[in-house]
Amino acid sequence: MGAIRTNKVFNHLLRSDKRITVEQGGTRSGKTYNILLWVIFYYCAKNEGKVVTICRKTFPSLRASVMRDFIDILRMHDLYREEHHNMSSHEYRLNGNLIEFISLDQPQKIRGRKRNLLYINEANELFFEDWQQLIFRTDGKIILDYNPSDSFHWIYDKVLTRDDCDFYQTTYKDNPFLDAVIINEIERLQFTDDDYWRVYGLGERGSNRAAVFTFSTSDLPQGAKLLAYGMDFGYTNDPTSLVGVYEHGDALYLDELIYRTGMTNRDIHNVLTDLGISRYAEIFADSAEPKSIDELHRFGWNVKPTAKGPDSVMAGIDMLKRFRLLATPRSTNLIKELQNYKWAEDKNGNLLNKPMDAFNHACDAARYAVFNKKANPNFGRYSLR
Repeated sequence: MGAIRTNKVFNHLLRSDKRITVEQGGTRSGKTYNILLWVIFYYCAKNEGKVVTICRKTFPSLRASVMRDFIDILRMHDLYREEHHNMSSHEYRLNGNLIEFISLDQPQKIRGRKRNLLYINEANELFFEDWQQLIFRTDGKIILDYNPSDSFHWIYDKVLTRDDCDFYQTTYKDNPFLDAVIINEIERLQFTDDDYWRVYGLGERGSNRAAVFTFSTSDLPQGAKLLAYGMDFGYTNDPTSLVGVYEHGDALYLDELIYRTGMTNRDIHNVLTDLGISRYAEIFADSAEPKSIDELHRFGWNVKPTAKGPDSVMAGIDMLKRFRLLATPRSTNLIKELQNYKWAEDKNGNLLNKPMDAFNHACDAARYAVFNKKANPNFGRYSLR
């Protein structure tokens, strides 16, 4: 143990006796590396017969980061044994414990066997439903790490507020093993980009300077009239989203009705029925899914493909921004998206006139409804197709 070079993240885990330990920090603070050191040299050294799950949102990012670091640590300390490494299933046997590496694009593993220790790397990449599925099958310790690049996130509201959670914040200054050239590069951020410095230098939550929409929350007022519904299809990683859009005065009220992964078209049909949606109500859906639109139409729903073109995303955003936007308080996933849907940036940190392709499933659903009704108000008025 004396030959292992650790920093304060390792010590956080040694003294944290709560079910959940959250490590929030800036870049190069040593979060991931020291969590892996704790897993290898403390948890797996003290236990036998345990199942340890290490996960991240996508498999390519998992393999290129935390999985590679894990194997590197084993090799560095002469602990790696090829016969203990199942490369096809991405599992490693260490001191009688099973360490499995999974990603959220492997749903059969998320909903698979139980585990004793869960480590979620870059946890802010996950949806809240991903988190729920993982913790339902974890009977022991849970560790999360992330750079706090999001201004708003379910981690802040649903995890850090728990009484069984320890929270720690670290920066590059807590990592005594960094080269001076890396330190200099990080410290340059304070003179070049305030938001990057806040997140990656100081380990604090990012600002919302690049937000696409401004909005507030409100229940639907009396007299609000349904404009249309918007639907964005998803399945494994991305959720299927349905948003009802209502008009009242100069405002649009957005009401989240569906936000769920793993939904077949029959599932969607059943939920639409349970929601009591009229068969005559217009539902504008992603035109990239013509088979789904056709199948839902065969079920009797007035589903139409959204108008698309090279500028349709920006045109739809522009249309939404012409109104005051209010989200109903129950629209938790939509609110999260509205808070985090941002303009893309170029390599110099300048905002571009296009949004990032993230936090946009319910936002896209709302955009489909508004764009098709407001840009082309006569579309489909006399037809169910």
